[in-house]
Amino acid sequence: MGTQPFLERHLPLFLDYLAVEKGLAENSIEAYRRDLSAFGAFLAARGLETGAVGRDDVVRWLGERRAAGASPRSLARATSALRGLYGFLSGEGLVPSDPTADLENPRRWLVLPKVLSRDEVERLLGAPDPETPRGLRDRALLELLYACGLRVSELSGLPLSGLRLEDGFVLVKGKGGKERIVPIADSSARWVKRWIEEGRPRKSSAASSPWLFPGAGRQPITRQTVFLALKAAARNAGLPEEAVSPHVLRHAFATHLVDNDADLRAVQMMLGHASIATTEIYTHVSRARVRRVYDRTHPRA
Repeated sequence: MGTQPFLERHLPLFLDYLAVEKGLAENSIEAYRRDLSAFGAFLAARGLETGAVGRDDVVRWLGERRAAGASPRSLARATSALRGLYGFLSGEGLVPSDPTADLENPRRWLVLPKVLSRDEVERLLGAPDPETPRGLRDRALLELLYACGLRVSELSGLPLSGLRLEDGFVLVKGKGGKERIVPIADSSARWVKRWIEEGRPRKSSAASSPWLFPGAGRQPITRQTVFLALKAAARNAGLPEEAVSPHVLRHAFATHLVDNDADLRAVQMMLGHASIATTEIYTHVSRARVRRVYDRTHPRA
């Protein structure tokens, strides 16, 4: 059973099965076709037969896709396609074994987030010109993103009523409308307070807006405006624009806390993660950084 029969016979059979027996939508079937055709090309390039594929071959293909920049979601979809294919072929007696039977879900593969160093964060925070209304606004929103680890949607939709600056915390409404209390550093709180007192519009319709960062009309600032503010700050700070985003600052917030031995449960609560498993990635980030430092500096590395 060569690789050509895989492409010409097995794949159409499986896709027909998905359409007729499983009732999958056309776009889902097309996504399966693309993933499995790519896998077939991988087999052909190595002279592998469909029935002789082992778990290591599947892992190698997924690893190559990951190295080429495929996202965890894309890898999970490709894995689902392979599992479906080999489950079908095994059930039809067309292959002797299923190489995907004990394959780990790629969503669990560690994808380390980009993290800015403390020096890079300080340069970024200091980039806007606070003597202008826009610069003061940008400084305040950058401070909030880093000091509180907010998601961009949480920042843009933050109402004035959510601020408890005198008490040192911010009330944040996260995913699913769940509220959480996040501490804010005194230095960051001062910038937010200065924005409210000196930079926030006082005479336009924005003056009566309930949002900390008013946008057009009665709407809050848009996500796009926050992204543009970050890109401008990155340019002024001499940082690559592609290396900076609201999520990168959120990662920096969490990683710097963990680096300083913060309790992981406390970090989970501040980030608004439903599961501690999501927060645990930051312990891996810290270990990865330690390893890089070791490899770069130790004489025996």
